[in-house]
Amino acid sequence: MQEHPIRSLIKAFSWRIAGSLATLVISYVLTKKIDVALIIGAGDFVAKIILFFVHERLWDKIPFGKKKGAPPEYNI
Repeated sequence: MQEHPIRSLIKAFSWRIAGSLATLVISYVLTKKIDVALIIGAGDFVAKIILFFVHERLWDKIPFGKKKGAPPEYNI
């Protein structure tokens, strides 16, 4: 069973929110400028969500580690 693209997109957004918050905090600590930190955080969010979605969709097409007929949670 393949994962629906919408599920991949939602996973990408939730993961990127967490990651971008970390990038924003680190950027602020290093620059002490909130405007610069926000720009870095926004760029990080957009670039990495696109990369994650593409990565997720490519891996979904690879049969490695998937069992036919088994529910997705058993595809280890």
